Amino acid sequence: MTQGSIWPLLIRFAIPLAAGLLFQQLYNTVDTIVVGKFVGKEALAAVGSTSSIINMLVGLCSGLSMGASVVISQAYGAKDYEKLHDAVHTTILLTIIMSVAATITGIFIVDPMLRLMATPDDVFASAHNYLTIYFAGISGLFIYNMGSAILRAVGDSKRPLYFLLFSAFLNIALDLLFVIAFKMDIAGAAYATILSQFISAALVLFVLTRSAGPYAIHWGDLCIKGYILKKVLAIGLPSGVQQGLTAFSNVFVQSYVNGFGSDCMAGWSSYNKLDTYVLIPAQSIAMASTTFVGQNYGARQLDRARNGVRCSLIISIVTTVILCIPLLLLRETLLTLFTDDPIVIQYGSRFIGIIAPFYFTVCFNQTFAGAMRGIGKANVPMIVMLSSFVLFRQIYLFAGTRLGGGFVTVALAYPMGWVVCSLLMAICFRRSALCHPEKDRHEAVAVSVEAEIEDANEGAE
Repeated sequence: MTQGSIWPLLIRFAIPLAAGLLFQQLYNTVDTIVVGKFVGKEALAAVGSTSSIINMLVGLCSGLSMGASVVISQAYGAKDYEKLHDAVHTTILLTIIMSVAATITGIFIVDPMLRLMATPDDVFASAHNYLTIYFAGISGLFIYNMGSAILRAVGDSKRPLYFLLFSAFLNIALDLLFVIAFKMDIAGAAYATILSQFISAALVLFVLTRSAGPYAIHWGDLCIKGYILKKVLAIGLPSGVQQGLTAFSNVFVQSYVNGFGSDCMAGWSSYNKLDTYVLIPAQSIAMASTTFVGQNYGARQLDRARNGVRCSLIISIVTTVILCIPLLLLRETLLTLFTDDPIVIQYGSRFIGIIAPFYFTVCFNQTFAGAMRGIGKANVPMIVMLSSFVLFRQIYLFAGTRLGGGFVTVALAYPMGWVVCSLLMAICFRRSALCHPEKDRHEAVAVSVEAEIEDANEGAE
């Protein structure tokens, strides 16, 4: 990432990431399609309405994997292989601990969260079963995400994709087997998902264990290095907290949707599955931007890092707009993938028509947030995104519905949050060390002093 033409580097790196996100989305999408077509609209509503609860814990893991990725990419870019070794082994042990904690916590919060979300009675039992099984096997997802983050941080975005492709197709086969052949209904979809995730986790761990590179896992070396944990938490915890709290906030957004009944819930669920595919370019380019900026910032190539952010933003906007066009034109046809119920399709179509025109705004906040995380300033996107996606969105919904706003007001909650976040992130990026080299010089001195202190502390240990 520190040498060569920027455009092809970003595109080559982002395409496997986008494909990975694409096939990762297939897990829940296939679940949604199978249960919507072969179980019923209540099961469709149940699977879709649980995503906010799942994302509370998954978001925390994703944030920490982002923190680990930044620390590892900076060490790799600086060719500090001792630090790289410590970062990899601290990350793996931290993931194992988190997996156990998330499994216990997830199972414990299922019923309270479903009640908090005002889940209708005709959906509650199905949602409970799906979530309980999902959380019981969530460690597979955690381990795959963290292992993939390690590989991506050193420039390998292809092998995580290959493993994900295999497990995604396995998930499709198991969904059809469990739900249709074995008549296991919504529980079968959940079991298919967690079994497939365990396979992808096993594959990525196998590659890291057998690698001859400086990032290989040596299981006897697993330990928590304090200075690495501090850096991972400093960068990843803000992002994880932001994603977790945003997902928690979305539980309340879901409660507003649930107030319109199970037909609207099913329509929202169908829309959400299509929504995630259109936003994949913005997410994958943001991830590529984080690694690109992290490596070039570690090598003190600020001009190159800034050019990478500009290229990332252009690629993100162009691809997102191109994908929005067929979504808007073919939305009713696409919604029939999930259900044949005309009322559910009508709700889903209205959601797409209101929200899709705002998708391009996501490109700004995602790209700038990725760049800020790449230079280690993860607190900035955390504060901005919490303010926009949690505080502003809840105030907007509360005030809007109290003033008589109905379906349209609720549907606009997400776009309004995206617009506010993008404006604030643009301001923060323009004031960052990437755009002001004099700030970077001060920070470089601080980093050097910190490194000397860490070396002295390690020597004392």
